[in-house]
Amino acid sequence: MNNNIEQGVLAGARYCPSPNYGPRPPGVVPDLLVIHNISLPPKCYGGPEIERFFCNQLDWSAHPWFEEIRGVEVSSHLLIRRSGEVLQFVSFEDRAWHAGQSSFRGRQDCNDFSIGVELEGSDDQAYSDAQYSALVRVVRLLMAEYPIPDLDHVVGHCDIAPRRKTDPGPAFDWQRLRDLVQRGVELK
Repeated sequence: MNNNIEQGVLAGARYCPSPNYGPRPPGVVPDLLVIHNISLPPKCYGGPEIERFFCNQLDWSAHPWFEEIRGVEVSSHLLIRRSGEVLQFVSFEDRAWHAGQSSFRGRQDCNDFSIGVELEGSDDQAYSDAQYSALVRVVRLLMAEYPIPDLDHVVGHCDIAPRRKTDPGPAFDWQRLRDLVQRGVELK
């Protein structure tokens, strides 16, 4: 992954444009980063289903669990695969549909002012070293490019929608992320 962002797009990320986005409110720039997790079907990794889901191309009949999400239209700015590959679905300049009903420090509708990063995973399975490495680079780049003031503005979906969401879950090592971002350590 290259270390720059141009016109809301992360250089080196595989771009997969999603139709599930809209404009941010006038004058609003992202100052919050929200970390999620996703796997489709649950706890199955490596397939094309997440990409197809975010692009409204998922075959609902391909797995019985997909009936649970039939017709749902969501997206995220980024997805970090277990391999560390980074995919981008929505420009950082636009409003992705990742947070749903949410609030952060009294501000409602976090989609308006946040960037959503999905990790391929589940609440209770450890994330890979490659994911942490990619996430550290992403966090640093986004904090340099946008007015995300500090690591207190890097939160989980569970923090902005606590009654509805649990991701990225207890398997996500927040201290590890903070230490790596603060120390400037690159994982190999």
